[in-house]
Amino acid sequence: PMAAIFGGVVGQEVIKAATGKFHPIVQGFYLDALECAPESLPPGEVSAEALHAAGRYAAQAAVFGRSFVGKLRELNVFLVGSGALGCEFLKGFAMLGVACGDGGKLAVTDDDIIEKSNLSRQFLFRNHNVGQSKSLSAVQAVTRMNPELHARALQDRVAPETEGVFDAPFWRSLDVVVNALDNVKARLYVDGRCVLFTKPLLESGTLGAKCNTQVVLPHRTENYGASRDPPEKQAPQCAVHNFPHNIDQCLVLAHSEFVGNFDTAPREVSDFLAKGPEWVAELRAAGENDESILDKLRGDVRVTCGAPGGCIDVLVAERATTFAQCVGWARRRFETYFHNRIAQLLFNFPPDAITSQGVPFWSPPKRLPRPLAFDLGDPLHMQFVLAAARLRAHLFGLAPPSPDAWGESEVRALLATPDAAVPPFTPAMDASIETDNKEEDERRKAKAAAEAIPDEQKIAAATAELAAARGSLPAGLKG
Repeated sequence: PMAAIFGGVVGQEVIKAATGKFHPIVQGFYLDALECAPESLPPGEVSAEALHAAGRYAAQAAVFGRSFVGKLRELNVFLVGSGALGCEFLKGFAMLGVACGDGGKLAVTDDDIIEKSNLSRQFLFRNHNVGQSKSLSAVQAVTRMNPELHARALQDRVAPETEGVFDAPFWRSLDVVVNALDNVKARLYVDGRCVLFTKPLLESGTLGAKCNTQVVLPHRTENYGASRDPPEKQAPQCAVHNFPHNIDQCLVLAHSEFVGNFDTAPREVSDFLAKGPEWVAELRAAGENDESILDKLRGDVRVTCGAPGGCIDVLVAERATTFAQCVGWARRRFETYFHNRIAQLLFNFPPDAITSQGVPFWSPPKRLPRPLAFDLGDPLHMQFVLAAARLRAHLFGLAPPSPDAWGESEVRALLATPDAAVPPFTPAMDASIETDNKEEDERRKAKAAAEAIPDEQKIAAATAELAAARGSLPAGLKG
């Protein structure tokens, strides 16, 4: 843990130096944890024989003694949440040897799945994990770090609805509970269960730039629920893109997509137009990996459901010289957001999907979504296409011929033209999605790996395609 703290501080300073943003630490920085060190230990606890027997945990044994290391190995721990904080906890548990003994157990539960935006801060996940269960992927990653770890991944939300899964015998068997949650309601519920069953709780959570840490010991400290946090002002990020279940989360998702389409992508296009292929070289020099660069160049097909994205969307696949083409782009965006993404999600997690504990995957607060069919008679559908088409036209420097132009009647007529055609959608079986047939999973992964085109070739092809498009741009393209 001390190495992780200092590593985090050093990493933060490196980022400051590399980006030129934010002010570096100029004063002295001192940190210790002397209160954790025992006042004295019997000689046998830190003898050469004891340290040799401790193996990879010898450094811990030298400070805390062999018996302490042994206790860590036999703990029965329940980790609630495997997002940003959960990844840190799991790494720490694996490195410290928690639940690595014959009697040790670690249960990890998280009902969320991995989205691309998680990869910047949830370091146990990689690009191929997008769309998979967070808890399953996190447990697989830390088990590779320490094969001795006895971890079990669950996909159930800890809530009154799942008390059949997390029943009284389960809670009584625990030695300690660790919270790594992103909302106050869930944290209060777990705290209440720990109070009921008199279990120690390491409470922690983040919300934006804010964080909280609290050690709760039965009969010795106040519990988390004894004092209340201020009301949440923003939606938790992890659930927003796949399982939004209230208006706040829907607003966050809509804002994210708006910024991506009308700010981020145009800025990246402007950078490419100004620098050409050298922009890709600059991204690599700044530490961007190939997957991130590909995302900027052409988008992630698993997120866009096969539709073009990134710079390719703006400059090649959906480059617009007429308002009719902007209407077509808006209509296809509607299909991607409100039909194809949901159809793909339901393909991966059908309505009757069951978690590893036999609980329906689509349990509250998750809401079972349904794909929408575009309806010319629905005012909301028309408002989306009309607004998106006008914004797209502004992006390409297209102006209406008169103040009354580009109204709803004109858009209705344009939706019937070939420019607004919508290609059929077939859900894709992502080789990274786990199923119950392990042999078939391995076969699909091996086949996909053998057929995969190296990222460098994909980047080179996308860069060449974009470079060829630079010479025939519409006048007035905005960035």
